[in-house]
Amino acid sequence: MSDLDVIHDVREQVSHITLDRPEALNALTPAMRDRLIALLEEASADPDLRAVVLTGTGRGFCAGADLRGGSGGSGQRIPGDVARVLRLGAQRLVSAVLDCEKPVIAAVNGTAAGLGAHLAFACDLILAAESARFIEVFVRRGLVPDGGGAYLLPRLIGPHRAKELMFFGDALSAADAERLGLVNRIVPDGELNKTAREWATRLATAPTRSLALTKQLVNASLDADRSSAFAAEAAAQEINMTTEDAGEGLRAFVERRSPEFRGR
Repeated sequence: MSDLDVIHDVREQVSHITLDRPEALNALTPAMRDRLIALLEEASADPDLRAVVLTGTGRGFCAGADLRGGSGGSGQRIPGDVARVLRLGAQRLVSAVLDCEKPVIAAVNGTAAGLGAHLAFACDLILAAESARFIEVFVRRGLVPDGGGAYLLPRLIGPHRAKELMFFGDALSAADAERLGLVNRIVPDGELNKTAREWATRLATAPTRSLALTKQLVNASLDADRSSAFAAEAAAQEINMTTEDAGEGLRAFVERRSPEFRGR
């Protein structure tokens, strides 16, 4: 189904979300952004959806927010407008990825710039086509990185590397992104969608609630001290042991067979 320049379909319990505005390198309009948020929230809440794949059409994954639609103009602003737009827009989108209770795979098919790069970095797993590139474009526009960039990048690659990317705004190739640890794997352009489907299929047959709790633990650990992280781990395992999949996994181990997880 195509709606507001976003294609969405569900196959084998996987939510496939494709940005479909190739003439603009899939730059996000407010309507596209809100559609993405709604689809991510739907995937998070629907027990029959067990993984998400996010990609784009054409030469771009996402060129960031569409600044030509009026939001980047030089007209008069009321103090607080910019912060409000960011809080309800770009930051809400990145939070929707980070907070989604299902694993989210970014299949980066081309240029990921600005908010588009941060959208990819917020995902749990990142596959990059050989032609993909990542650009912290904000400095080129005289802007401060937003959409969670100054939160995400230092946690992924450390403050010095993050500053280098943000201060210079140079394009980062897929190979360099992999070297820095920003992407999980590089694949030939023609194999990107196939590989993303394979990864999503594996995730869709995994213990979904265990993955949700694992994601929550890993994300929270970056801001927690050891005792808080250990307490959260113990609480998560306590909750997880009440799930059907945990029972199935333990029975399968005792019975020496492969488990059949249902995502419950």
